[in-house]
Amino acid sequence: MSAARPVLVAASHGTSDPVGDRAVAALVRAVVAAKPHTMVLGSFVDVQHPSVPESIAAIEQGRSVVIVPLLLSAGFHVRVDLRIAARDAAPRPVTVTGALGPDARLAEILASRLDEVGLRAGDRVVLGAAGSSDAHAVADCHLMGRLLAERLGRPVSVGFLSAVDPALSAAVAAERAAAPGARVVVANFLLAPGYFDSLARAAGADVVTAPLLAAGEHPPALLVDVVSDLYDAAACSGRAAAESDGHVSSAYQGSLQPVTKR
Repeated sequence: MSAARPVLVAASHGTSDPVGDRAVAALVRAVVAAKPHTMVLGSFVDVQHPSVPESIAAIEQGRSVVIVPLLLSAGFHVRVDLRIAARDAAPRPVTVTGALGPDARLAEILASRLDEVGLRAGDRVVLGAAGSSDAHAVADCHLMGRLLAERLGRPVSVGFLSAVDPALSAAVAAERAAAPGARVVVANFLLAPGYFDSLARAAGADVVTAPLLAAGEHPPALLVDVVSDLYDAAACSGRAAAESDGHVSSAYQGSLQPVTKR
């Protein structure tokens, strides 16, 4: 392993659900296998330990870090919590990437999950997302709905499990009213099994797909690629920024901004 390569801190939300925990841990292991010359650490922004600050503190002094949020949209954790963790780690070089989505590769995984449940020509599709009070995260989910619609070649509506309308149950009911007799299928836009997955399955759809990380399955290669690509882009940008002015940087939605300790 080259000491020059930044440490990849893979920061997931954290969960009390053991099945979801194992699924996310499998994703981190898959990233480790895909990047044998990079130190990869699993970390959490809530619920579990080690927290992101704890993980960064355990890394040798002076070693640069790239935090990749294992989160599907750019909500509060990505835009605030992880930026604070990066700021508080200064003067260590730390870069925070954008979220995993929106990304056309996630739409490909969602389409594969729909294939697994036998999506039919007449089915009505609803993207089921967690929801957020952060408008950026909500916009990301609507964009994922459009990306999935493009991939499937059919309309896709979006429903949320918390914080914002339309609620997933309302979106499912609207699709059923629009096409009486048709199946309503929820494309489960959650990372892993857990509490929100159980809410998605109780929202009234005829069929709900597995989340992106399904219990007992190897993580989708496309999802591992998304994590790897976020890291690679940020590592390159972070090195360029450090060489030019020495600032600690945060990459969000492809844009580098200084993160300085206040």
